[in-house]
Amino acid sequence: MKKLFVPFVALLFMNSCNGQPAKKEEVTTVKTTKTMTTIHLTKADFLAKVINYEANPNEWKYLGDKPCVIDFYASWCGPCKMIAPILDELAKEYADSIYIYKIDTEKEQELAAAFGIRSIPTLLFVPMKGQPQMAQGAMPKAALKEAIETVVLAK
Repeated sequence: MKKLFVPFVALLFMNSCNGQPAKKEEVTTVKTTKTMTTIHLTKADFLAKVINYEANPNEWKYLGDKPCVIDFYASWCGPCKMIAPILDELAKEYADSIYIYKIDTEKEQELAAAFGIRSIPTLLFVPMKGQPQMAQGAMPKAALKEAIETVVLAK
């Protein structure tokens, strides 16, 4: 058994390296661009970045510096998993214009209850001025883009 094993390992090593010494690798510079992705929020983050509904329970006063879309989701939810990559794409596409936040309703039950989230996914579209609008269910990318353009960015 040993007699077969040693030549086999030597043969494997020679084939993987082509029997030639390792070449000196060339160093290349790759320019990377910073892209925005979806941002996961806790209740504390939400109170600081979106609205402090505990301090102002009767008034909507958005605290962000850019409009946002908030995705109330759960990790076990099939439709939530369907729209997650779409929201990631939109976060990159609209990186300079909006934030896309995600709130795990299983971890942030108090926050979900405060907004009356009864089905997921639920999306909250928050413009800089005016009242937010809520949509329930998975939406295709075209519908999400239209909602961002008309409600969030008010174009």
